[in-house]
Amino acid sequence: MIGAGSVSDAYLRSMRCFPYLIVHAIGDLHPEAAKDKVDAFGVGNHGGPETVLHHPDVDIVVNPTNPAAHVEVTSAALAAGWHVWSEKPLSLTPEDGRNLLTAAQHGGLRVGCAPDTILGPGPQAACRVIEREDIGRPLTVLTQLQGPGPEYRHPNLAFFYQEGAGPLFDMALCGVDVGPRAGTEFDVRFVTHVGAVIRPESGGSAQSVFGLDAPFSRSGVVEITGTDATLALPDPDRFDGEIRFRRRRSQGWKTLTTTAWAERGHRRVDRNRGVRGHREHDRGPSGLAGPLGPVRGNPVTTYRNEEK
Repeated sequence: MIGAGSVSDAYLRSMRCFPYLIVHAIGDLHPEAAKDKVDAFGVGNHGGPETVLHHPDVDIVVNPTNPAAHVEVTSAALAAGWHVWSEKPLSLTPEDGRNLLTAAQHGGLRVGCAPDTILGPGPQAACRVIEREDIGRPLTVLTQLQGPGPEYRHPNLAFFYQEGAGPLFDMALCGVDVGPRAGTEFDVRFVTHVGAVIRPESGGSAQSVFGLDAPFSRSGVVEITGTDATLALPDPDRFDGEIRFRRRRSQGWKTLTTTAWAERGHRRVDRNRGVRGHREHDRGPSGLAGPLGPVRGNPVTTYRNEEK
């Protein structure tokens, strides 16, 4: 692992749950931060990034660095001959992302990116509901996540207001109880409220609202409406929660199932199995795409169309 910031704790907790995942080394530009993680979790060696890049037993480099460093660290890992799992976003621009994927392809390597909550029990159960056509043909999707920002939730909040973070690229805020940087001033380098309307070529539409300006939190809204019913998913920043279902003209919601708590790591585990077994890893569930259609095993074409 390269990057010993606060988000690395979730990665280290989850990787210790799987006996076939071994954390050989943790590297950081501040080696003392890497040492703190090794001491806390009892894993691997520690040092600078080169400790990880030059380790002979590494298969996959996990990259939970700040967004601005993702491309540089992923590129270095690919150049060293390692597969990579990156925290989101993969890159700050589509061009950089495509370059990373091209480099990986040329080297016979694999690159993956968070979030992996899509492989958690909540979204997977929702996939089965959609694939059974319980809601009919998917028509629309609504997602919403708003709140007052990370001022009271993160020990190093400045990067949340820089390029590569914020409401569009990273709304998965890590919870802490206090605001240790109260009174600190820094520039905000992005729009703090984002709205999007997505119209897939295959039909249907999706609407999303993400923002850091609301005085209260409104999170975990993911609703997929079909010709027969609406499906409400659990909070996409978590692995657990209720899956609710409401048919047209019904008087209320019905809870289909309550999924159990799980840690991050499902997609990294699947990638590791794919690498060791020389097979394709799971690229994501087919049914959850709804009107977008299946994506498992298919290459993805990226493009951007902006209006300001």
